[in-house]
Amino acid sequence: MNPTRILNKFYFARRQKAIEKYAQHAEELQMEVMHHLISSAKDTLWGKDHNFGNIDGYQDFASFMSVNSYEELKSYIHQMREGKPDILWPGKVVWFAKSSGTTNDKSKFIPVSKEGQKGIHYKGGTDCVSSYLAIHPKSKIFKGKSLILGGSHEPNLNTPNSMVGDLSAILIENVPKAVNLTRIPKKKVALLSDFEQKRDQIAEIAMHKNVTNISGVPSWMMAVLTRMMEIAGEKNLDNIWPNLEVFFHGGVAFTPYREQYKKIITNPDMVYMETYNASEGFFGIQTDINDPAMTLMIDYGVFYEFIPMSEFGKPDPKVVPLWGVETGVNYAMVISTTCGLWRYIIGDTVMFTQKNPYKFIITGRTKHFINAFGEELIVDNAEKGLEQACIATGAQVKEYTAAPIFMDDNAKCRHQWLVEFAKEPESVEEFAAILDRSLQAINSDYEAKRYKNITLQPLEIIKAKEGLFDLWLKNKGKLGGQHKIPRLSNNRTYIDELLQLNK
Repeated sequence: MNPTRILNKFYFARRQKAIEKYAQHAEELQMEVMHHLISSAKDTLWGKDHNFGNIDGYQDFASFMSVNSYEELKSYIHQMREGKPDILWPGKVVWFAKSSGTTNDKSKFIPVSKEGQKGIHYKGGTDCVSSYLAIHPKSKIFKGKSLILGGSHEPNLNTPNSMVGDLSAILIENVPKAVNLTRIPKKKVALLSDFEQKRDQIAEIAMHKNVTNISGVPSWMMAVLTRMMEIAGEKNLDNIWPNLEVFFHGGVAFTPYREQYKKIITNPDMVYMETYNASEGFFGIQTDINDPAMTLMIDYGVFYEFIPMSEFGKPDPKVVPLWGVETGVNYAMVISTTCGLWRYIIGDTVMFTQKNPYKFIITGRTKHFINAFGEELIVDNAEKGLEQACIATGAQVKEYTAAPIFMDDNAKCRHQWLVEFAKEPESVEEFAAILDRSLQAINSDYEAKRYKNITLQPLEIIKAKEGLFDLWLKNKGKLGGQHKIPRLSNNRTYIDELLQLNK
């Protein structure tokens, strides 16, 4: 008997039909979410401060509140962390997802309400499976175990029964009991704070299980899988987990890791499904494995708005709801959620590839780009350029970061890339030249600045020693969990720290 087929028919099929409605009812579904948010929060401190009781439609919603960064919400969130109820969302919120910091703070603390856990994060996890089973109805994933990687958590201030930590740890700690029947490892191991200790214990446990699906950040999952193969004395994963079907991945772009996974998983039917799950919410799922764009999940507890990047940073930027977006435009995403985030600029940039249903790609971060000379290089450009260089040279990139050199001793400006290769090209210089040409083909602004080497010289690649980026994260206490390498930066803070370790 295949339990997957039974569960699909009587449980997941309902969500598959609901998602099909996205194509015809996007505005209606989003307005339902907006009205639920306003009616639920009208008696909170934030709701009273922003006249929620008089909001009638989207125009009121947009005019009664400005868009917000973390700084505008910080004082409210601090009151929530102190245990005060009814601040940004009804009742007490006792879980806070710890995320990378702002200009003024080392960390941000994103509230994660009970309703947000159920109606955003767990709903997203369920829909990952629903979408996968819609594509592969003959799947047998529930005949085995799910390996789900998570971070860790710790007490929140001195507030009783309140915790802060990686979102993944929060979700593992509160996961419905039914999920624990199929998930490994147990909480005691999954929530260890020492990533290297956790990696080794998970590897020892997982190699003896019939794992059919894995979920996590590609870089950290690769560390676990590599360690497991070392212990087992195997060179590929197929001999350990012959029934592995799918990797639900998110957190970072998969492009630099794709060839590494293909090398250790030789099964031609292996499926890789991208998800967009962040500390602030669960936003997108790749519903077609032949299309890299993800479907925007519009019936969760998230109301979406978007700022065209041409407007971003202006005192009064143009902001549009979902039904006002256009394809091919780079947008900063703004969200309001059942966790108490209100018109919050998440920091990610997206571009829609189609409407009805709305599908998008993640193009980068509002802060992670290089525009030192007017080149407007974004992460999506970098990923595509690296992919072309890897294809042409047979190289594999494990990690990378890039930043501008504003002017060297010869008064030359260029981009400097620090790259850790999983498989080195025969010539790093050739790799750099192909990457440079690819970026010019992808980005007309970069091409213009590279014209005749007048503004920008050819980019430079410095080869990182093995494990450099992990060492950098470890030194910062950020090894494991959901921590990520900053891919592009408009200043040299990150790359100079890394270069010091690379000596």
